[in-house]
Amino acid sequence: MKTLYTLSVFFLTLVVASQLPAQEARIKIDPDRVVGEISPLIYGNFVEHLGRCVYGGIYDPGSPLADEDGFRKDVMEAVRDLNISIIRYPGGNFVSNYHWLDGVGPDRIPRMELAWNRLETNEFGTNEFIKFVRKVGAEPFFAVNMGTGTMVEARRWVEYTNVASGPHYAELRKEHGYPEPHDIKFWSLGNEMDGGWQMGHLNAEDYTKKARETAKLMKLTDRDIKIIGSGSSNYGSDANPNQWNQTVVDVLHQYIDYLALHLYLGNPDNDYYGFMSTPMVMEQRTDIARGLIQRTMEETGRDQPIYIAWDEWNVWYRATGAAATQGDRALEEHYNLEDALVVAGMLNVFIRNADIVKMANMAQLVNVIAPIFTNDTSLFKQTIYYPFQMFSSHMVGKSLDVFLEVDTYETGQFRMNAWAEPENQKDVPYLDVTAALDEDQIVIAVVNRHRDQSIQTSVLCQECTFEGDIQILELTGPDIKSSNTFGKEDVQTKELSPLSNSGNQVEYSFPPHSLTLLIGKVHSR
Repeated sequence: MKTLYTLSVFFLTLVVASQLPAQEARIKIDPDRVVGEISPLIYGNFVEHLGRCVYGGIYDPGSPLADEDGFRKDVMEAVRDLNISIIRYPGGNFVSNYHWLDGVGPDRIPRMELAWNRLETNEFGTNEFIKFVRKVGAEPFFAVNMGTGTMVEARRWVEYTNVASGPHYAELRKEHGYPEPHDIKFWSLGNEMDGGWQMGHLNAEDYTKKARETAKLMKLTDRDIKIIGSGSSNYGSDANPNQWNQTVVDVLHQYIDYLALHLYLGNPDNDYYGFMSTPMVMEQRTDIARGLIQRTMEETGRDQPIYIAWDEWNVWYRATGAAATQGDRALEEHYNLEDALVVAGMLNVFIRNADIVKMANMAQLVNVIAPIFTNDTSLFKQTIYYPFQMFSSHMVGKSLDVFLEVDTYETGQFRMNAWAEPENQKDVPYLDVTAALDEDQIVIAVVNRHRDQSIQTSVLCQECTFEGDIQILELTGPDIKSSNTFGKEDVQTKELSPLSNSGNQVEYSFPPHSLTLLIGKVHSR
């Protein structure tokens, strides 16, 4: 019956959408209505010892494409072009049985890798990762082992990376050839510790006790670090994610600077309109987490903010199940245009909530549910590469509170992963819109969720006027299922002829199944 219901909702949605008349919409922006500063750290990524992300991805010493340190030069160029600000490492599920001392110094210790069922040689470790992030111009972000690891092990890692000289592990780093400290600012207290799949899984009470004492030792070693608490990832029927998050911020409020949230979206039922609505799940969970944080801050009197870090997020639903998640070719998801539009929708959530979402890390960087995909001789940029690049290059400065008037559609439930909960019916706007103001430059990001129709839109700048040409960047493709591969990229950003404009209003028709950026100058009246 559930399958029949899903299909009936899908076909009903298609029929209703196909009968809609031509669409019109209104967008209003006001430079004075500021949501918050857009943190550059929302344009982060994630590297885990999983499949071909590290070995055969960013690190391949035997490749003719590698540099003197074993890093793929073509991968680094593609990473730099993404403008990635911060990279999380080394996991992920991997970190819950990772012992950092195995991966430093001249004698590396091979281990059974239990999260993803492969041999971990530990050829690539702390110092290799630091070399990589420095070469691509990103900030490092480390996760400590809160599963099988100890608070002493985590503290010693901070000493190894951040203390200049004197104590044993600082001197050990110098012996390993790194005289200067790495100064790693961001550290997370484990990964997905609320999930029963996690090695060393703990309930909320036990996690927060261990995390509090671990954070205490880490902060005593380096008082300048920023700490991320492991928030909700388990939304199964046996879970209470909001209670977990409340416990984490209540117990750890003296130590954490961010609450980490995770979400993967997908389209297992091949329901286009349902899939386009799924970023609303991220919006909803952001709102709830915001409220929990505010409650704790008011009750405890904490005056320094606790922010949200969406430090794992992406589309992921094809490469699942035992065979697709194990070994050297794990999680090799191949993306299409509709996936890219959902990624754009998730980025819009970060912009729209810029006052509290101050970090985000797309999972992952290369080959594994990633925007970059390699073989032995080349790479291609997946469809999801382009919305990320468009946002990281242009959606900077201040997020503005946008007024939107547009038709909506209904979907029976938010289409997510099989392990995510259904939601009630919602009105889903056909346009998803955010705006960013950087000095006198305005950028308006618009996802047209309509599969078949353009939406003629009036863009009104209140208390300001547009000046000069408006640049147009567009991401679309011949079909919602269009995808990229080696030597053939059907989905990529295109720059269109600019709009010549003056005054306070712009007319533009946003094409179906598309992401568009309008980039122009504004002058306050």
